[in-house]
Amino acid sequence: MSHFATIETQIRDIEALKAACAELGLTVVQNSQARGYDNRTYQGAYVIKLHGPFDIALNRQANGSYQLVTDWWNGHVEKQVGKNFSRLIQLYGVHKATIEAQRKGYNVLRYSLGNGATKLVISGLPVALAKEGGTSS
Repeated sequence: MSHFATIETQIRDIEALKAACAELGLTVVQNSQARGYDNRTYQGAYVIKLHGPFDIALNRQANGSYQLVTDWWNGHVEKQVGKNFSRLIQLYGVHKATIEAQRKGYNVLRYSLGNGATKLVISGLPVALAKEGGTSS
């Protein structure tokens, strides 16, 4: 029997999540129903619309992070976002780190490694220090 399952994550930034989803060719919509097996649905404050029969619902928890809920039946979700959302969470981390580094004035270079991993190189002085013309001690 299929059912919706919950995975706890540290996803807190919807814009970074949307960027990760866009890279995977997926869209995020607000206040929608995630599709599951046998026409079951699950309400989400945000829903990642997948290609195929199922989606992923996100709802904010008391600690501010978003809980991901989906129906894992028959591998439909895993094919698109990885086992236990691994590909999605990796890309979310890449986009969140890039957003935060750029917000602080750093340059970010991104490299895809042959093993599927991503390497970020963050360089430069933060904007505040560059404007002062100095470095911190």
